Amino acid sequence: MWLHCPSFPVAGALRWSAFFLFVSSRASGCHKPLAISSDIQLDCEPFPHCQITHFLQSEGFVESLQAELLQLNFNSKSNDLYKFQQSDDLRERKEHHISQIRSVIFGEFRVWLSEVLQVDLEATVDISCAKYEHTDVLLCHDDELEGRRVAFILYLVPPWEVKDGGTLDLFSTDEHCQPVSVVKSLLPCWNSLVFFEVSPVSFHQVAEVLSEEKCRLSLSGWFHGPSLPRPSRYIEPPVPRHTHIPKDESLLFEWVNEMYLDPRYQARVQQEFEESSEICLPSFLQEEKLRQVRSALQSSEIQWEQKGPPNKRCYGCVDMQSVPSCVQECWELLSSESFFILLSNLTGLRLHYLCGDEDESENEDGKSETENGGGEGNTQASASSTDAGASSTEKKDKGPPTCVGELRRWTHGDYTLLHDSVKREYALDLQLHMGCAGWKSEFGGFTSYIAHDEDEELLTVYPEDNSLALVYRDKDTLKFIKHINNSSSSQLSSQNTPAFYEFSFNYYE
Repeated sequence: MWLHCPSFPVAGALRWSAFFLFVSSRASGCHKPLAISSDIQLDCEPFPHCQITHFLQSEGFVESLQAELLQLNFNSKSNDLYKFQQSDDLRERKEHHISQIRSVIFGEFRVWLSEVLQVDLEATVDISCAKYEHTDVLLCHDDELEGRRVAFILYLVPPWEVKDGGTLDLFSTDEHCQPVSVVKSLLPCWNSLVFFEVSPVSFHQVAEVLSEEKCRLSLSGWFHGPSLPRPSRYIEPPVPRHTHIPKDESLLFEWVNEMYLDPRYQARVQQEFEESSEICLPSFLQEEKLRQVRSALQSSEIQWEQKGPPNKRCYGCVDMQSVPSCVQECWELLSSESFFILLSNLTGLRLHYLCGDEDESENEDGKSETENGGGEGNTQASASSTDAGASSTEKKDKGPPTCVGELRRWTHGDYTLLHDSVKREYALDLQLHMGCAGWKSEFGGFTSYIAHDEDEELLTVYPEDNSLALVYRDKDTLKFIKHINNSSSSQLSSQNTPAFYEFSFNYYE
């Protein structure tokens, strides 16, 4: 098998030598139009991979294969991890050149790989065609699914340059087998084949395609065989939560638009929130305070740290101990006791001991009024009325309300991904964006709420300058922030800033 270190034993070295000899002898002794060439590059870092240029010797065949592939029907694919176009599985396609390349890859080539790797690769066929065009991307992942053993990509691209994007990026990993950073990038090349063994450290991505004219066309798939042993899944330590900061209501009057401090308006907001479990409150901060914070955030004095690992997230985050005073005050506002009370009044949630007791009156069935009617007909990112009732019982034993927050910077290339290690629980999500005036949905950067184990999108929250977004999320609702693509650059440049900013908080009853 391939080994995951540069200094491998003699037996491993002999297999790599056999690799070279096999390819060289096959190329020199075979004159078929589909013969594999001897132009190969092998590397063990950051994980074993191989690139064979001029993979197929007949240029006419490669051109005809490309033409057949471009005639296929392609389906748009988009979720937290990727955006591109993909054909259906090609295992049954009858076109001459498609069936020929399928026969080569899963016939002689598979047998040869089995010999070199000393792994019994199955005849199972996984192969499809992918088109990546402007702003398309496939973010950091390891390809591991049951049975996948070797991944391959055959490129059918026009002359390609680094400035076009679309490189195959390989990541280094840490002691927890988590990706750290891109340490090698392979440029797509006409008639070149890349393959690597799927393993717990085979983290890679397709970088965003930046060219507006070129199409990154490829055939890709997997050879199947016994999976490599996988270490125990690494669980990130939980982020510490804290109770409210003891600040009085004078902080609200200094910072919050007075409209949202009017009890009558709060009642209307609460009614709308209870019907849909989400709401956006525009012009939330007073204009003068907003200008101060926005200006401070754009200052070069603030040091932003990139948050990872890249198979889960990529964005800038700041240490709140090092920010200007007005930014610190805004943070304290969102963490303050008076703000917990305001949120309770705006949402009806029990985020303070002074709030919500009057809603606990029970009917003759032993259920509160909220349990009987609060969630009926809800199609947003909230629990059903039954779930909400169940959660109320659970929350009574959790202690005082708490929160956790981050101040984030969002720019081209940033995102968050869905992942299994996230704790699923009831929470009120808060997002307060700044510096994103004129933002468009096609830029990415929006928050998408989906049902667990389903593709159904429940709700989308778009960045909106000085708008406070509140979403009540149940245990079966997950969220991600869509990759911010290159088309956002012109919008950010027009505002003389490389990024926009977000106070992101989660509150727990």
